[in-house]
Amino acid sequence: LAQSLFALFASSLAISLVFAIIPLCHNVVVLAVVMAVAGLAMGCIDTISNMQLVKIYQKDSAIFLQALHFFVGFGALLSPLIADPFLSDTNCILSNATANASSNLPHIRKSLVPHHPGNLSHYDLPMKGMVVTRVSYAFWIMALINLPVPIAVFFLLYKERMVPCFNSSSHPLLSADELAMETRPTVKDDLSTSVQRPHAAGGHDDLFSCCQSKNFRGASYAYFAVHITGALVLFMTDGIVGEYSGFIYSYAVEEPLSVVHKVAGYLPSLFWGFITLGRLISIPVSYRVKPATMVFINVVGVLITFLLLLIFSYSVVFLFVGTASLGLFLSSTFPSMLAYTEDILQYKGCATTVLVTGAGIGEMVLQLLVGSIIHDQGSYSFLVCGMIFGGLAFTFYTFLLFFHRMYPKPSSDMDAASPDKPAVMDDTGQYQR
Repeated sequence: LAQSLFALFASSLAISLVFAIIPLCHNVVVLAVVMAVAGLAMGCIDTISNMQLVKIYQKDSAIFLQALHFFVGFGALLSPLIADPFLSDTNCILSNATANASSNLPHIRKSLVPHHPGNLSHYDLPMKGMVVTRVSYAFWIMALINLPVPIAVFFLLYKERMVPCFNSSSHPLLSADELAMETRPTVKDDLSTSVQRPHAAGGHDDLFSCCQSKNFRGASYAYFAVHITGALVLFMTDGIVGEYSGFIYSYAVEEPLSVVHKVAGYLPSLFWGFITLGRLISIPVSYRVKPATMVFINVVGVLITFLLLLIFSYSVVFLFVGTASLGLFLSSTFPSMLAYTEDILQYKGCATTVLVTGAGIGEMVLQLLVGSIIHDQGSYSFLVCGMIFGGLAFTFYTFLLFFHRMYPKPSSDMDAASPDKPAVMDDTGQYQR
């Protein structure tokens, strides 16, 4: 836990520093390096926060994962609203030609659709002059808004006596039982304590313990198949989130819909708004519905929504309805899949890293793939790609269900009776100091 908190502290502090530095970058190479650092920090936060929630709360982790990802969606919805007042409606560089260029901005925006990249040469945009944009303030405000996060993490490290340079005389914020919310019988609690004490003393259980090769010895093929199929489901579903939010505007303004640009601009906001709403709804729902059932509803809903979007591809009204529906179905897929997969694998925490990595790769790769396909085949291929990805997500989920049935289930009687079987008890994630 100490390693995870230190990594969260460093990563969240790095994000504030990156946002403060971005407006000062006057070289594209420097900006690329700074953005790479931001991506690395966000990836660490994403992986560690999911993994620790799974290891600490285990069977109860589905509710906490839904809450975590609600705030992810809420941040994605809120940050553009913070930046919007500082964005210029005209060209950011003031020169004699600014008036003529700004009058052509609606046409320039339309020409940014992938089919007409050559049209940009018709408009003269000044590249030299006095910079009049105020977008730097948006980055600095976001840096300040994020700053309480590393401060809070450091405060937690201090209160839990995990900072080497500071010895806090106060009591910890939460005891082990309060934080872990353990609901095991007393016999099991005694057993887990007796097993974990020598385990902790050896210092074996660190942040990267799940990556050690000896943990894979004797593992069945179903063990690896569950990791792979779970990651492939999230590769597709998170890829759909990335490509849909990235290209729905371009699809809407093109024929046959030809939606007005200002109206089309509401589609990404609507999509993220319903993702956030869906994650909020999923917090109480996940208390009643099993994660496997929620994932099934999600992937089937995504598939049906894309099918209806293809059938009613000439309807602007249904495009908005379908966008909202897709946001709802995609909203809880990631946390539900995480809870379901970790449940199969007895909450070791290793699946979290694999699933987060698969989701991140999918969000990157599918956007590149869909962008190139739309450029070559036209806007209608946008929905066809979504339909194919949804079908693949459903197929991989079917394989996951099959491998779940093949995966050996631990014997609860042996766990309760035999102290020589620490496989499940070793990695409970129970909070220790």
